[in-house]
Formats: sequence, C-alpha cells, structure tokens
Amino acid sequence: MSIKYWEFEDAPLKEKLKRPSVREVAKIYFENETRAYRFSMALTEVKKRGSLRLKECGAELPLATWKRYLDFGVTVGLLKHEANVYSFTDRYSKPFRNIPIYIKSWIDEGKPEDLQVVFAAARTGRQQRRGGRQAIEDAGTWQQPTAPANQG
Repeated sequence: MSIKYWEFEDAPLKEKLKRPSVREVAKIYFENETRAYRFSMALTEVKKRGSLRLKECGAELPLATWKRYLDFGVTVGLLKHEANVYSFTDRYSKPFRNIPIYIKSWIDEGKPEDLQVVFAAARTGRQQRRGGRQAIEDAGTWQQPTAPANQG
C-alpha cells in the first residue's frame, strides 16, 4: 500500500473533496494502474448497485479477479461480505484520519465515472490463457497422449 499521507492533510483534502474520484481511492491501495483499475471496477459496481453478488459481476473480468478485488476491499475495511453479498461499510482504520472522509464523500456522490478515461494507461482487456485446465468446449477434443516408441 502506498498511502501518501500528505495528499490527505487538511488543506489538500478540502480541495480533493470538491471532486471525489474512485481513482484517488484506488490509488491509495495500488500504485499499479491495472490493479487500481480493477479495484475501482469492483468498487464502482458496488456503488452502482448498493450491494453486489459475485454472479452479478460483469464479463469484463474473470470471476476469480472480481472475487480477489472484492475480498481485498473487505480486507482493508471498505466493504463487508455478509450472506454472499458485498456492500460498503464504515470500518475504516483510525490512523488514516482524513482518508475515510474522502472515501465517504466519494460513496455519497452520485456522479458516474468513466473508468476507461480515469485509468487510461491500464490494461483493461481479459488476459490470454497461460495454461491450466482446458475449456469445456475443448474437452471433447482432448486425447490420451501416447507413449513414445523405443528408439534403441
């Protein structure tokens, strides 16, 4: 976590509260643009719907990625996970002081944000498969490998 505490001192906080953005919230926890984008997608979906189930998540990201970032939100105290539903909570860390004020301001603001513009440098597409189990549609084409014949 790369929390730059001076960005959330009283004077900069007053300026930031004029236009709260999910980018600032995600950048508190991730320096990597792609990870911040994915975390902000999860937070934005929860904000839009009020509460979110894993089966309601979009196809933009794999289900495991949605779960990883939603669970991270639970770990850091932004979200709660009860009865298979993710929703916002007020369990912020006391040492952060002004950061909870900023996050609460962003949650309460109703303005939608275009994450493609906010995180312009992030890789937004799905990653290509790197192995693992075969897809269900390929299951019928798999054949038992044959042992190589003795060459000697």
